Amino acid sequence: MSSTDARTGPGTPADAPADARDDQPTDAPARHTEREVSPPPQVGIVVGGLVAAVALGGLVLVRSGQVPAVLFAIGVAFGLVLFHSRFGFTSAWRQLVAVRQPKALRAHVLMLAVAATLFAPILAGGLAFGDAVPTPSLSPLGFGLVVGSFLFGVGMQLGGSCASGTLFAIGSGQSAILLTLTGFVVGATVGALHFPWWTDELPSFAPVSFADTSLGYLGGWLITMALLGLVLATTYALTRGRRVPDLDQPPAARGWGRALRGSWPLWVGALLLAGLNALTLAVSGGAWGITFAFSLWGSKLLDAVGVDVTSWTYWQDPGNAAKYDLGVLAEKTSVMDLGIIVGALVASAAAGAFVLHRRVPGRLALGAVLGGVLMGYGARIAFGCNIGAYFGGIASFSLHGWVWGVLAIAGTFVGLALRPLFGLANPKPTDSVC
Repeated sequence: MSSTDARTGPGTPADAPADARDDQPTDAPARHTEREVSPPPQVGIVVGGLVAAVALGGLVLVRSGQVPAVLFAIGVAFGLVLFHSRFGFTSAWRQLVAVRQPKALRAHVLMLAVAATLFAPILAGGLAFGDAVPTPSLSPLGFGLVVGSFLFGVGMQLGGSCASGTLFAIGSGQSAILLTLTGFVVGATVGALHFPWWTDELPSFAPVSFADTSLGYLGGWLITMALLGLVLATTYALTRGRRVPDLDQPPAARGWGRALRGSWPLWVGALLLAGLNALTLAVSGGAWGITFAFSLWGSKLLDAVGVDVTSWTYWQDPGNAAKYDLGVLAEKTSVMDLGIIVGALVASAAAGAFVLHRRVPGRLALGAVLGGVLMGYGARIAFGCNIGAYFGGIASFSLHGWVWGVLAIAGTFVGLALRPLFGLANPKPTDSVC
């Protein structure tokens, strides 16, 4: 769902987030490329969203302290950027695989290149605020990574969103994505229960950092830039001599109002997301992540009904146990996820695009839940999602981030084949836009 690629579609409001607007019946007619003007802002909802942001941020500050409150504010900023730029992962890979439309993936390259450039001095010099100690996002190379990232790639296409897209879509009123989030929480919680089997019982290799060279983080940066350059060159090779559908354009405000109301170009989203991720690293000591919170939320719910989740091996790990004890209003990913939802609410209302969808077709609902379960489970056993593993891993010069991305794209092929079973359309080469 988080994508700027697939825009408006019949049967889905023009103001819906990108991937949600793509999830339409397979007999939907072709769409147009003309950019529309944004409708007037929904002032009441904007004010309500701002009040909610202040109230929730204040609650986090009072109960948990300055750092969680700052992270909540950064989450709000992420929600604004994600919605206004419609920056996507799910539809970016769908468009690449289905019709070889590479523009959104090129935005990924820009985002990753800028993030890696910002991460390098922070990690090398220990540059951080307060007591934070910057730590790269490095994870082992094992069966959990391979299977989990593949499952996530499949689930993205069925659920209609990725991890970040799920949150900003909920903030903008996409009721179907509440089903995806429910599946996400279930899958991530079961994944936490099964986590030891994937990591301890199956073969696994130590994390590999490109910074482990004689040049340190400079060497890691050079390797990463070379790989990103290869990806960029490949996108041009894929489209050489071919006609591919262009990207549909979301409505946009006119004049200076566009800065506050959107929509923004993909490259703006790429730059801002990279900067906010680097800020997250400097404030918290770690890169941006999303799906750990889903395991936390699900486990807390089970705990509330009498399930002893703290006896699980996953929650007995000292690091995870400490985060569990922090709770929903203090743990990093949890407060940032809440911030993303609120930020997207404000952004969508400012764009005149907040709409609650009350009717969800049965097949779409089933796909949303199933996709969410696959993504939640896959993210947990693969040490992260499209944000924590792919974005954070590559920006941290970790090989596992690249492995995650390749296998998630492989899962996209399977997801595209399954989408029609749930009444979801795929881009076609004959489309005018995708």
